[in-house]
Amino acid sequence: MSVTALHQVSPAPQGARLSIDKIGKVFTGPSGGSVKAIDGVTLNVEPGEFLAIVGPSGCGKSTLLQVIAGLMSPSSGAVRLGAQDVTGEPAHMVYLFQQYGKSLLPWMSVAENVMFSFRHRIVMTRSAARARCDEYLAMVGLLDFADHYPWQLSGGMQQRVAIARALAAEPKVLLMDEPFSSVDALTRLDLHALILDLWTAKRFTAVLVTHDVDEAIFLADRVAVLTHRPASISEVIDTNLPRPRLSIETRESPNFLALRHRLLAHLLARPGGAAHDAR
Repeated sequence: MSVTALHQVSPAPQGARLSIDKIGKVFTGPSGGSVKAIDGVTLNVEPGEFLAIVGPSGCGKSTLLQVIAGLMSPSSGAVRLGAQDVTGEPAHMVYLFQQYGKSLLPWMSVAENVMFSFRHRIVMTRSAARARCDEYLAMVGLLDFADHYPWQLSGGMQQRVAIARALAAEPKVLLMDEPFSSVDALTRLDLHALILDLWTAKRFTAVLVTHDVDEAIFLADRVAVLTHRPASISEVIDTNLPRPRLSIETRESPNFLALRHRLLAHLLARPGGAAHDAR
């Protein structure tokens, strides 16, 4: 189902420019020493852009995203949303977690979960709130399940609820921390198409952290590659793949396969050495 074919009750929010300026993060180790997780990461994400961040396992991708979201303070550097410094959780930024099952409130219905994302921020009547809720549930194909509870839904359907809840808050920036990694391969492809439809319709700024190279290339305008810890930017790659993107055809195109090869060569390289065989 294409989002662009659905009615839209509310106007599409404008994405915001996200500036990540020389971010560093140091943790205190168990023996009292320090561990540098992030070292001088600088990125600019333009309004309405879709950026993916990839890197070796344990390099600090999720830590960086939490700093961007204001969930964790940086040790150095600054994050700005538009002209505003991010020092806490900004009203126009929403974080979509990997473990969707734990983020949904099991004692609330699907509709109540979706409305929870914006009713404490925006004063509106119950009928207006339900209209916004229904708009986003229709977009993710779950309007008929509004009165169900999360535990009555499949994993893929629960993640659709989490996506609807995140976007019903109408964020300028959507931050996603490996949101598709806990579902099966076919559901993941379906959710990729869904998130692209929603991004096309609403034009929020999107930042995705993922360990999946194919996912990063398929969804993003640019892919930022992090080094081994302490994480810094080794390269930012423009995907330059035409949109709209199709689940099978795009992934089989020569340009997609060339990008995949380039990214995997980065990620499989040993620190200070050449790439190794992942077999």
